[in-house]
Amino acid sequence: MPHLIRRPRALPLPALPRRLARSARRRLAAGFTLIELMVVLVIIGVLAALIVPNVLDRADDARSTAARTDITNIMQALKLYRLDNQRYPTAEQGLQALIARPSAGPAPNNWRPYLEKLPNDPWGRPYQYLNPGIKGEVDVMSFGADGQSGGEGKDADIGSWQ
Repeated sequence: MPHLIRRPRALPLPALPRRLARSARRRLAAGFTLIELMVVLVIIGVLAALIVPNVLDRADDARSTAARTDITNIMQALKLYRLDNQRYPTAEQGLQALIARPSAGPAPNNWRPYLEKLPNDPWGRPYQYLNPGIKGEVDVMSFGADGQSGGEGKDADIGSWQ
């Protein structure tokens, strides 16, 4: 017959006085105190105050970067247009000359589509085209979030000269 190993019995804990046992049970069942909850809320508030402004600025930075990328692509298409046709589209022809053969003169001799479609700026407005340009031979720009010339920060103009 195999030899059985017996575990030692746990020693009994000294009995707590009834009043102490009841208050200990209440403390365990009560959850967090008001002060503990307030401390947690203050910590969450401080973290939110530090993080939220940085997250909100990221969206504006992303829109500005997207506008710069679009403007670079449009400028590349304009340079190809000029290479094929010996001139940029006129102000009257505008950027539409990059996606559809211009009907207004002067008619381009070697026109072909230069873009599949003409994008709007990240704020939903068409890009502006100036020929002659103010800061270059031609200018392509977005007026930023406010849609007005000038401005600072997210409202600043974004152009081909940058």
